[in-house]
Amino acid sequence: MTYDKNVSPVGWYLVSYLPRFVKLDDKDKNNDNARFLSWENSILVRATTMDEAYEKGVRMAHKATKPYKGGSAGVPVQWELVGVTDVLLIYKELDDGAEIAWTERAPRLLKNLKKMVHPKGSFQQ
Repeated sequence: MTYDKNVSPVGWYLVSYLPRFVKLDDKDKNNDNARFLSWENSILVRATTMDEAYEKGVRMAHKATKPYKGGSAGVPVQWELVGVTDVLLIYKELDDGAEIAWTERAPRLLKNLKKMVHPKGSFQQ
């Protein structure tokens, strides 16, 4: 089998995308200098190529961008897709403990590395 660093050997990809929160009647909603609440969401996608994973990720992301009435005042709002931030290959079959993503970090002081981690129970909302 030929190795291709752009094709997942197990057919899975991690697609990350960026939606922003928009009040539909905001006059600055298309102002590149305005600030918006955003989330970076990551989803698993089964695909045969990175391009297919990208397209599938965009389709799935768009499913969560329907306008609705927000808050007690019923303000017209929407999560609007800004775009895809990353498409990563999954290299191992999905199972408990399977590594699905990694990020290389620049060298840091140990005391700063310790600040990046959190104890059990701190992730609950």
